[in-house]
Amino acid sequence: MTDISFADIAIVSCGTLSLELKHLRAEGFLDTEHLFFTTPGLHEDIHELERQLLDRIAKAREKAGKVLVVYGGKFCYVNADEPTRTMQQIITEQGAGVARIQATHCMDMLASEAERERIAAEVAGGEKVWWMTPGWIKFRHKVFKGWDKGLANENFPRHSGGAVVLDGVGYLDTYMAEHPEDFLDYSDWMGIPIIPYPVSLDRFKMLLSEQAEKLHGNGVQG
Repeated sequence: MTDISFADIAIVSCGTLSLELKHLRAEGFLDTEHLFFTTPGLHEDIHELERQLLDRIAKAREKAGKVLVVYGGKFCYVNADEPTRTMQQIITEQGAGVARIQATHCMDMLASEAERERIAAEVAGGEKVWWMTPGWIKFRHKVFKGWDKGLANENFPRHSGGAVVLDGVGYLDTYMAEHPEDFLDYSDWMGIPIIPYPVSLDRFKMLLSEQAEKLHGNGVQG
């Protein structure tokens, strides 16, 4: 992978991915000083999501001339009141110098659809899987804000392959060792097993680099 600099780029992301982005900055891949996060789990409150996103982009622009938004396009923002309004439309409205990572949601940023199909076949025999990233574990009460056991029972058990956590930062190993009761409680609440699955961050790096190249090249939206 060609070395790409993010020094003149501010990153605005859903807080769910703060673990991965801070890890990439700590290891030196992201050489930006400017990371801005929205509250995890705002896909449940898209009006607040849009408000926070625009606020963070404005703050990011005060720090850098280019802004890279780390939000999925298809599933992170679903506007029932305005079905034609999309995440990409919001980004386009921000004008030149703002790009968005090209992925459908945070899980897609860490593993492609084909990779997820392979993982599901490996760990769940091809059964239906509920996908998560480590942020869905750390920020459980924000991601599932307002969910009671009844709503959990409606959604999770149909995923007979369990909940697979695509872990690119080793978070689950530490979490299970330090908080085993919380881990078991989470699994009990979901009604399905939670399965950690280590992945590399290579796909995430590639997707971030693609947009950084576009921002450096001509400033058009990604």
